[in-house]
Parts: sequence; structure tokens; C-alpha cells
Amino acid sequence: MSQNPEACRLYLITPDEITDLAAFASLLDDALAAGDVACVQLRLKGAEDDEIIKAAKALMPICHKYDVAFFINDRADIAAEVDADGVHLGQDDGDVPSARTLLGHNKDIGVTCHDSLHLAYKAGEEGANYVAFGAFFPSETKTTEYQPEVDLLSVWDEVTEIPCVAIGGITPENCGELAEAGAHFVAVCSAVWKHAEGPAAAVRAFNEALGLTQVI
Repeated sequence: MSQNPEACRLYLITPDEITDLAAFASLLDDALAAGDVACVQLRLKGAEDDEIIKAAKALMPICHKYDVAFFINDRADIAAEVDADGVHLGQDDGDVPSARTLLGHNKDIGVTCHDSLHLAYKAGEEGANYVAFGAFFPSETKTTEYQPEVDLLSVWDEVTEIPCVAIGGITPENCGELAEAGAHFVAVCSAVWKHAEGPAAAVRAFNEALGLTQVI
């Protein structure tokens, strides 16, 4: 997942449930064709392993067609099995050293750090490629137990070169605030997939709000 130091980029998360894989694959293709997206995280909460693997095998080639990184949520073992570009770990989903052993050193590992610089420093020391803070705004996707202040992004950006992802209730209307504060990526789910004009229109709106034009 490449980072442009001059731009905050879009980090796209799939819905928790994909009922029609072929239809969703078409939507994803349209969305990625519409503008710059840094990566896609496959986040199927509660799905069986074979369902996650099947979705990964269908969606990863679409991402790679647009030079978009493809991550698996929580499951480093599945990320290794499907040769994904990386894994995103929650605080209860394994540790960075174990994931690194499974994935090797040429894959990305991200870690959820909620509102905690301490957790972020720990993740960085263990070799995480990025950390994620949030939720910055109320989210439709999941219950928000943690709500950091926006200046947490500024502090992190000043003290380390490890990229940070902002997550939680992010829309084209509020993402600029997070980008200005120091977020390197903004993670988005419902604001794209539930956009009134469709996911492609949402990606274009985020690109415009973040000052992105063509694929970086």
C-alpha cells in the first residue's frame, strides 16, 4: 500500500456481508475504475473460512487490475493462503510478529489502535506497516467504543513516519478535516457502498474532497 506524502488516500472496506459475490465484484470494479483507491480490505465478519477465501479469490484480481492493494481483515492465515497483499489486525486478532511469520516481510500488516498512542507505538515497534485510529465520527458499520480527538493524528504524524489510517463515520464532507490533521489514509465502508448515487460516485466524491485526481 503506497503512501504519497502529499496526499491522503482512500482505504476501502467491504461490507460485513456479501450476499451476491458476482454483483459485488461488478460494483467493486466500477468503484475502483472511478478514481484513486489505495487498498481494499475484505471484512466479512462471521463468515466461514471458505466463504472468505472464495470472496478473496474473486475480488483480489479486480483490485490488482487497478494496482490497488488487497488486505484480509483479522485472519493472517487466510491472507497467507490466498497470497493477499496484507492483513489488518484488531487488538484481539493476533499479533504482528505471528502475522509476519505467516506472511513474510514483503506484505503489509496494519493494526487497530483505537484512541491509543501507546498501542500505536507498540504496533510500530513490532513491525506494523501502518496503524489505524478511530472512530473519529459516529459509524453505521460498527459500534464505536473509542472516539479519539482529531489532533491525535497530528501528534502521530509529527513523531513517526509510520502511516496512519483514520476510520469511523468518514464521509466526503468530513474527510478533509482528518487529512489536514495528518491522516495518510481514510478508511471508508458505508459512505461508499451505501452512497445514494452508487459506489463509483462515492469514490469520485472522496477523490475530489481529498484533492486526488488520477490514480497516484
